[in-house]
Amino acid sequence: MAAFFGANEIWERRAEDGRETVILVGVRETNAEDPVKEEEFRHSLSELAELSKACGMEPADTVTQSLARINVSLYVGAGKGEEIRTIAEAFDAKRVIFNDTLSPSQIRNLQKRLKLPVMDRTALILEIFERRARTREARLQVELAKLRYLKPRLIGMWETQNRQGGASGAMSAKGEGETQLEIDRRTIDHRLSELSKELKNVSRERATQRKKRQGSGLPLVSLVGYTNAGKSTIMNAMLARYPSDASAETTAEKRQVLEADMLFATLDTTVRRIAVSRGKEFLLSDTVGFIHKLPTSLVEAFKSTLEEVTQADLLVQVVDGSDPHYRRHIEVTKKIIAEIGAGHIPMITVFNKADLMDPPVAYPMMGSVEQSVAGTSNVNLYLCAKERESIEFLCGEIFEILHAERITKTFLIPYERGHIVSFLMESAVVLDTAYTEKGTRITVECDRAAAERVEKALS
Repeated sequence: MAAFFGANEIWERRAEDGRETVILVGVRETNAEDPVKEEEFRHSLSELAELSKACGMEPADTVTQSLARINVSLYVGAGKGEEIRTIAEAFDAKRVIFNDTLSPSQIRNLQKRLKLPVMDRTALILEIFERRARTREARLQVELAKLRYLKPRLIGMWETQNRQGGASGAMSAKGEGETQLEIDRRTIDHRLSELSKELKNVSRERATQRKKRQGSGLPLVSLVGYTNAGKSTIMNAMLARYPSDASAETTAEKRQVLEADMLFATLDTTVRRIAVSRGKEFLLSDTVGFIHKLPTSLVEAFKSTLEEVTQADLLVQVVDGSDPHYRRHIEVTKKIIAEIGAGHIPMITVFNKADLMDPPVAYPMMGSVEQSVAGTSNVNLYLCAKERESIEFLCGEIFEILHAERITKTFLIPYERGHIVSFLMESAVVLDTAYTEKGTRITVECDRAAAERVEKALS
C-alpha cells in the first residue's frame, strides 16, 4: 500500500530491531464548555506514550501547551512549534506524535515547520492495528480504515503538489501531465472500491457462521471493554475451567486466544463454546478493545466484526479495577457500544484485577462497592480473572441473567424426529424422559427461545 506514497509518508518504515525516538505533544483547551481536567489530560498523554511504545517507538520527551483553542493552522502556537523543533533536535528524534487528530493542513504546516515526519493519535492507532492484524478480515478492515484516513492527507505527504508522473494502463487516463497527487488519489479510490467488495464477501461469510451458531440455540455472551482490561484473560480462564469436550486440557490450550499485557493485543473477534455443565452452555466472544478517541474510521471498518456484539444476549464489560481512570474507560466503552447499536443489551460490569484495587475489595463478590457506576449495568462484579473461584462466580452470574426467564416444558416428539431430542439434550436441562407409543415424552428446563424453536419444528 505504501509503494505509491512520497518521502514524507506518515507511516515511515523502521528497522524491526530499532526503536524510533519520538517527541509527544499535547494541547489542553482551557475555555471549552467542558474543559478537560488536568488529571484526564495527563492520563491521555500517558496513554499516548503507551501507544507509541506498543508501536515500537521510544518517547524521549513530552511537550504540552494550554490554549484557549487549538491553533487551526499549526495545532500548537507558533512559538511552541519552534520549541518542539529544538527539543526534537536535542534528542535526535525521528518523528513528532500529536495527541489529537490533525487536519491535512496542520500536518502539512507542522512538517514544514518541524522538518520531521508528523503523526497524530489516529495514525498511531491505525499503525498498531495494522501490525497486530492477523486474519484476512482484520487486515482488510485496517487497510480500509487507513486509506480513508490517508486520502485527504495526501497533500501533506508531498513537498510539492504538482510532481509530474507518467503512468500507463487504466490508472493513467489523464495522460503524462497528470500530477502524482492525482494518481495517488485515484489509486486509493480504486483500492477502496476493491476493499469494500472484499469485505462484503467476508461479511456474508461471517453472517453465515453467525446463523449456524444461532441455530445451536445457545445464548451468545460478548466480552467488551477498554483495551488491556483483561477480556482475553477471562476468555482463556473460562476455556481452561469449562472445556467443551472430553479432551479438556489439549482442547483448551488449542482454543486459547492471545493474552498479553499490551494495548490492542487482540483485534480479531473469537467465538468459543463454554460448557459449565449439561444444559448450561453458552457461546463467548472476545472482541477488539476500545480506547479513548478510537478513530471513527476504525469503528466503521470493524462494523462487521462488531456485529457479534450487537447480536449478543448479554454483554460483559470488563474493567481494569486497578486503573485509577477506570471511570473514563467505562464511559468510553458505553459510548462506543451505543454507537454500534448495542446499548439496549443487558450488561454485567466486571471489575477485574480486584486484588490490586485501592482501597482493597473483598472478591469475588457482587455488590454496590462502586455505587457511582451502578447505573452502567444490571450487575457489578468484583473478581480476579486469574483465580478459579472468580471465574466460577462470574459464570454463575452469567447464567443467573441468561436463564432468568427459563421455563419448564414437556414435549412429545415423534421417534422419526430424533434430531429434536438431540437438540434438547444439548441446549436444555432434561428433567424427565419417557418412551411412549407415539414418541419420546421429554420434560426440560430451557429458555423461551429454545422452547419456541421446538414448538415451531413440531407444528
